[in-house]
Amino acid sequence: MPGRRFRIFSRAFKEAAVRRILAGEKIRAVADELRLRPQLLYTWRDCYEQGGADALVPRGRPPKAVAWARRRALVQQPSRQARAYGHADTEPARDSRLVELERKVGQQAVELDFFEKALRHVKEPPRPSGGRGATASSRSSTR
Repeated sequence: MPGRRFRIFSRAFKEAAVRRILAGEKIRAVADELRLRPQLLYTWRDCYEQGGADALVPRGRPPKAVAWARRRALVQQPSRQARAYGHADTEPARDSRLVELERKVGQQAVELDFFEKALRHVKEPPRPSGGRGATASSRSSTR
């Protein structure tokens, strides 16, 4: 089926289907009514049970604006440990500084890997050459 396209479902649609299942309806009946595979409903139900309605995100890569908003929300949420010890009022400037420093450390790790590979390549002895008139590594293309 080369021209087949995937159906994309909104979070509200997925949530409504999962709520019907959690209310007691049979998965097979809901799947037949909505013209879905039952396995898809099982997947949605499992995601919903693990992460709530926020876990029912659309398929595929989210737009940059959505991804940045999620990342920002994760950074701004105080950690469980901070809430447990009463430090939920951490400064946003400190959090953004931490994120910036973590990004910089990651970038430096990538650069270190690159330079280690480059140094290994430079220190490698050159490949042996057959010199002039030596046999070629591959046959001639002429017959």
